[in-house]
Amino acid sequence: MEYIGEHLWIGKIGNVFVILSFTFALLASIAYFFASRDNEETLSWKRLARIAFRIHSVAVIGIVSTLFIMLANHYFEYEYVWHHSNKEMPLRYILSCFWEGQEGSFLLWTFWHVLLGLILQRTAKNFEAPVMATISFVQVFLASMLLGVFIFEHRIGSNPFTVLLREHPDFANTPIFSKADYLQKIDGRGLNPLLQNYWMTIHPPTLFLGFALTVVPFAYAIAGLWKKQYTEWIKPALPWAFSGIMILGTGVLMGGAWAYEALSFGGFWAWDPVENASLVPWLTLVGAGHVMLVNRKNAQSLFITFFLSIITFILILYSTFLTRSGILGESSVHAFTDLGMSGQLLIYLLFFLYLGMMLLIIDRKLKIYYSVITLVCAIAWFSLMAADYTQSPVLIVWILASIVFLVIGRIFHFPQQQEEESLWSREFWIFIGALVLIISSFQIIFYTSLPVWNKLFDLKMAAAKDVISVYHLWQIPFAIVILILIAISQFFKYKQTDIKVFGRQLLLALIAAFVLSIAASIALHFTKPLYGVLLFSGLFAFFANADYALRIIKGNIKKAGASIAHIGFALILIGALISTSKKDIISQNTSGKSLESLGEKISNSDNILLTQGDTLPMGRYFVTYNGKRFEGINIYFDVDYFTRNANGTFDKEFSLSPLVQTNPRMGNIAEPDTRHFLTFDVYTHVTYADLASLKERASETMGEYTEAKNYSMKKGDTIFSSNAIIIFDSLSTNVDKAQLGISKDDIAVGASLRVLDITKKYEATPMYVIHENKIQPIASKVDELGLQFMFWKINPSNGTIEISLQEKKENVRDFIVMQAMIFPYINILWIGCIVMVIGTVLAILERIKRNRNKTT
Repeated sequence: MEYIGEHLWIGKIGNVFVILSFTFALLASIAYFFASRDNEETLSWKRLARIAFRIHSVAVIGIVSTLFIMLANHYFEYEYVWHHSNKEMPLRYILSCFWEGQEGSFLLWTFWHVLLGLILQRTAKNFEAPVMATISFVQVFLASMLLGVFIFEHRIGSNPFTVLLREHPDFANTPIFSKADYLQKIDGRGLNPLLQNYWMTIHPPTLFLGFALTVVPFAYAIAGLWKKQYTEWIKPALPWAFSGIMILGTGVLMGGAWAYEALSFGGFWAWDPVENASLVPWLTLVGAGHVMLVNRKNAQSLFITFFLSIITFILILYSTFLTRSGILGESSVHAFTDLGMSGQLLIYLLFFLYLGMMLLIIDRKLKIYYSVITLVCAIAWFSLMAADYTQSPVLIVWILASIVFLVIGRIFHFPQQQEEESLWSREFWIFIGALVLIISSFQIIFYTSLPVWNKLFDLKMAAAKDVISVYHLWQIPFAIVILILIAISQFFKYKQTDIKVFGRQLLLALIAAFVLSIAASIALHFTKPLYGVLLFSGLFAFFANADYALRIIKGNIKKAGASIAHIGFALILIGALISTSKKDIISQNTSGKSLESLGEKISNSDNILLTQGDTLPMGRYFVTYNGKRFEGINIYFDVDYFTRNANGTFDKEFSLSPLVQTNPRMGNIAEPDTRHFLTFDVYTHVTYADLASLKERASETMGEYTEAKNYSMKKGDTIFSSNAIIIFDSLSTNVDKAQLGISKDDIAVGASLRVLDITKKYEATPMYVIHENKIQPIASKVDELGLQFMFWKINPSNGTIEISLQEKKENVRDFIVMQAMIFPYINILWIGCIVMVIGTVLAILERIKRNRNKTT
């Protein structure tokens, strides 16, 4: 069958680019490898390598451009385009569609490596060949993720240009594809509602640029080990390391801002496995950058410099495996599902882990032993996989064996200066800080990897119910140590420090931090001593670095980058501590109606039910729900916030409009709305709402009554409907039975009810009738208010009667259930983010300037 309107030509073009990308990345890596061997053919190989990498770069740009054209023009004949976009989606989210899928995100990663490689070809100089050999080989693995070819029935990569929707296994037998014009009848699946946010057009590319930047220190470290230039590689790698710290840190912080603005879990960080997967490499990269500073001239602690530079990139690969293998599917809401590339990702990870660890072992004999053990373990591993026994611990044994050999290599064979660092030197305390970051990272990644341990060892370990508390228990002490170290480390001198001068320089900051932390802890009512210590440490780091920048550096902004970055980091932790520990949920339900019937997770203690038009107290405010409005796929719920003035009247302070983004295919998503003040934020999101419009609800339920609610009443008692007040006045036996159409022998009693709305009074008289010893009550209606009453029981023992009330469904007012909380002093955190980025930029620029001056 010849299908109408298909654009098969563009898929062929994209596939050609994919093949060229892989082929020339492989050629570049081989050519750069031979160019690294210092002989007469070096220049020829380097020229070939440069040309090959540039052709690879053009091919990658071609892939990117082709995929963008397909997405922008809605070529739904391709499964990738259909899966991630639709015609209703705004054009501004095409970027999000591009990298929502695994193929697009790998392509984004590859693209950033291309730009970095092109820069390094011009700037790496003597290190170009070994550095680019490593980066080119990384590109070979990334390019293979897009190949989509089969080798011995195993698929290598997933190609967005060759998988047509009508040929996809999940859709091949769909009747619509029996029609030649099927493209005119389909629309795309659409973008995940969580990603339809402007943060998701800037957060992923920033984060992936941060991921990509980790390959540069890794490549320089490999080059240093390869060429036995154990300290020379550090100087050119240093600006790249701090660029990675800045960009990756910014990406992580953007993720927190996105979560705070677009997700409804009530905060900016939840220790989600995917969050942790990006945080841990940043921590190790911070450690790598700082030990590079002290080792760029001396061979002190070289092993840990190499180790951190290498392990950062390995952790990026491990994070990629965790988030894309499907193993976190049950423990994280934003991990990818398994697309059949788990084995490929594992090989990718193990290859570079082996390469880095192999080069770290300096002694030739150790390398031989290491290689033999690795080979034996690899054979055992793949043999067990072939036998479908996937719960083997062989991989863990291999990793443990690697660590043992690394320790041996470090202790006995790694080059270093004979002179040990002094206890009162900057080198020693930066080294201690790096060790703390390693331990902190290990705890995070170990706990995040519980699903991996369960898979490997057939365990059933479950994460704690309160995951956040577990991480805080471990990470707060680490944070305290790091803050103290960044407070004192800059006051140490290299080699040796006069301890008396050191003490005098820190005294003022120490006193200021101690006094202010005591006062703040009392004012904030901190009951946990650990919080008070963390606050003190943050303030100490803040004051010490501010003092260093003003008094020691004498306010020279260009040289104060490190101090400013440290101040920003301290502010981030202070802001996070105060805003999360003192978070105040103000939305206790005061409506008088229980929320238990709406769901187990909707609690009266932290949610409020707001009926349209009613005003209820909520924390320091009074709130009124004004109704909902529809804008495209978004439903906004408008809530006004008031405060009571001295005259007893209400002044409107502000309005918030939390929304629900509707998506029939992937589920509806609640997005919060936040009011920002100088000292606090008011954060709200909807936890329950009727998403139908009033007209839809009225037309669907016209004339129907709600389920009856029963009330026990004495004379003079009052009950409430949604639009009226009902008062029980009296009982009467003076009944016109003929008018009611009942027998003279029947017993009839009427309940006289007074029904009041804002402007009028109505009467209702439901009848309690006993006919032939059977109760046959007669309802009474107030049609103007859409109310119906039934009098069905008399309790002589306590003088009460039972009245049931029903309301017409179209008459019931709209309502929402909302959660609201106050985050105090959260602006400290966001200010800290900006300050840390600015400080890191200044430090990078100063480092680049110094390198240039020394070169010239």
